[in-house]
Amino acid sequence: MIVVTAPTGRIGHQVVDNLLARNAPVRVISRDPSRLPAETRERVEVVEGSHGDLDVVTEAFAGAHAVFWLVPADPRAPSVEAAYVGFSGPACKALEQHRVARLVGVSALGRATALAGDAGNVTASLAMDDLIASTGVNYRALTMPSFMDNIARQAAMIKNEGVFTSPISGDRKLPSCATQDIALVAAGLLIDTSWTGVAEVPVLGPQDLSFDDMARIMSEVLQRPIRFQRIPGQAYKDRMLQAGMSEAMAQGMLAMALAKDAGLDNAVARTPETGTPTSFRAWCEEVLKPAVLA
Repeated sequence: MIVVTAPTGRIGHQVVDNLLARNAPVRVISRDPSRLPAETRERVEVVEGSHGDLDVVTEAFAGAHAVFWLVPADPRAPSVEAAYVGFSGPACKALEQHRVARLVGVSALGRATALAGDAGNVTASLAMDDLIASTGVNYRALTMPSFMDNIARQAAMIKNEGVFTSPISGDRKLPSCATQDIALVAAGLLIDTSWTGVAEVPVLGPQDLSFDDMARIMSEVLQRPIRFQRIPGQAYKDRMLQAGMSEAMAQGMLAMALAKDAGLDNAVARTPETGTPTSFRAWCEEVLKPAVLA
């Protein structure tokens, strides 16, 4: 049995789809099972509740040989540590109780550089990895750069103003990956029963691009001028605070962005094993263009 957390999220639902396509036995933890597609509900076991709740994960992990772990960081958490490490504490107890063999988790790039020590959400993600590894479970941390899919959050601004923004420099070339590739890597590891120990698995996409590069590609795909605009860090943070994010979580997001701008995501070399196939252009055609045209 493979347990999937956050099964209705951007990554989790694709992990479920990949596992079901391979006829794997799947159990999901969902706060709101009604959000699962009907065809999915018919083929999976469902444990209702939060995977931050000890009773829920204790029930869900019983008899499981693998778990897909993704923390949906609470935007109102009192600290980034509480959002990642604190949230994962109950699951770690359940992993030990049920002696789950393998766990695949969504984490972040950064351990290879000193910048990770003050990188907000990244720092907390790496601390979460250490907590999970301390349980003795065989663990693969999928270490990610920024997701291409995050840009789709600015689809309305791209559509109405022809611009997207970040506090990161427009000419800083960075790796980025598509969530569909993350899900494919995760599903493969969850089905594979041969690996042991603790290791990171970088998921780097096919090439490094700057936001200026992305603006050029978006302009070509959308057939209209799109530009990137760098915004001050405080303006970035203020936007998140206005959206209801706690001070600590908004500061964590800003610290992460500043660390990426300083080279946090550039320390791991792309290899045939760490590169993934979906290009930014293909992602724009498949995901961004429909979102902008909607």
